[in-house]
Amino acid sequence: MPTEPATVPPAIRTLDDLRRSGWRSRSVKAELRDNFVRELAAATARGDSAAGSLFPGIVGYDDTVLPEVANAMIAGHDMLFLGEKGQGKSRLMRLLPRFLDEWLPYLDLPGCPVHEDPEAPITRAGRELLASRSPTDVPIAWWHRSDRYAERLAPGTKFADVIGEIDPAKLIAGTSMAAEDALHFGLIPRQHRGIFAMNELPDLDELVQVGLFNILEERDVQIRGYPVRFELDVLVLFSANPGTYNRSGKVIPQLKDRIGSTIQTHYPNERELGISITRQEAGLDLGGEYPVLVPPFMEEVCEEISRVARASRYVDQASGVSARFGIANYRTMVANARRRGIVLGERPAVPRISDLSHLGSSAVGKLELDLMGSHQMSERQAIEAIVAEAIGRVFNEYVQSHGLEAIAGTFATGVRVEVGDMLPSAAYERALSSVPDAWQKAFEVNASANEAVRASCVEFVLAGLWATDQVSRTERHGRVSYEVPGS
Repeated sequence: MPTEPATVPPAIRTLDDLRRSGWRSRSVKAELRDNFVRELAAATARGDSAAGSLFPGIVGYDDTVLPEVANAMIAGHDMLFLGEKGQGKSRLMRLLPRFLDEWLPYLDLPGCPVHEDPEAPITRAGRELLASRSPTDVPIAWWHRSDRYAERLAPGTKFADVIGEIDPAKLIAGTSMAAEDALHFGLIPRQHRGIFAMNELPDLDELVQVGLFNILEERDVQIRGYPVRFELDVLVLFSANPGTYNRSGKVIPQLKDRIGSTIQTHYPNERELGISITRQEAGLDLGGEYPVLVPPFMEEVCEEISRVARASRYVDQASGVSARFGIANYRTMVANARRRGIVLGERPAVPRISDLSHLGSSAVGKLELDLMGSHQMSERQAIEAIVAEAIGRVFNEYVQSHGLEAIAGTFATGVRVEVGDMLPSAAYERALSSVPDAWQKAFEVNASANEAVRASCVEFVLAGLWATDQVSRTERHGRVSYEVPGS
């Protein structure tokens, strides 16, 4: 969300002082554009990337999404962020207030529901204040940019919530229904001179969509058809899922037509970008009293699980596979490794393939199965199949096929190897004594002499053999056995 004030507001307290300071009124879109252009030019002069300096925390969008956001701000457009869940749509919207002025002056008018422009008030009370006092007597207050952003989730939102309603109490008190004093303002009028964001636009009631259409088209508010109009100055942002946004009847065509720019988001195009995002968003401290060392191949397997899920025939691709799926899985993998390190006294703890057996707790509920498909798999079964495919893909990248036949042949003689997430790392060399080729193959993955790293490499090799259908495995109570069926 927008940051809290880091400075105190200016000392200016009257309209006369404000005018003497050189301040000039401008629309919120002009303010956003001017500040963004200035920061973009400064970042370019410093040689900084737009993602790193202007959009902190946004990874993988430098050449796709961020240029479109920049163009929309420079063009002065309202925006729709269109993409699957977990693609950073809300984060992008919440970053835009950083391009507003840190402090904005407004008429200090008690009881006024909007932050009035000192030079162009839109309410009767604001206009009367300017007309009845001299500039030296018109009070000014200051509005921080962190308060100039409001966000609403569409489901359950009513017209009165975002637009407004006639206030029955004011009518009882004798206020005319045709007077603006009879109105209770919704979120959008209260964000006059600010930014309003609506998440999940297709789930918004059609009546509210009509009200938004009027705001985007005429920049004013009409409540229950009464002749009370306000010339609003507001930047409107939306987010939506393509599957519902493009479905006929979910969003009225007139509203779609008035949205200036549609920004298409996407999942990471490359595995390395996905890993960077997961590391960043997981926010884990891998040091401390019980440190964790995550081997590159385990990070790659964890990210590949998300990538496989996004193409899996078992998963309803219309619903998407959020980045939160991968982040939660990564945290669970690290958490189980750390638990092992605490219990067994291993420092650092190193995640293994057997730690992925606990992903059911973090993955279930984050995937929607394709119920129209021919498979009869449960969610946990689908997750297991996805994990197996991800392991196989990464394994084939790391391990040369030469030598795998010898390992599989050893298993075919009746060898059975048992490993597990709570097996001490020091026990792995003994466990693999009957399959020395597999122990040596682990060096091909990572030549480390660290016992915990070697244990992780061994499990990766065994799981890779299983994922590529060269051995079978059975799992029970955290222990995993690898063997050849019927041997």
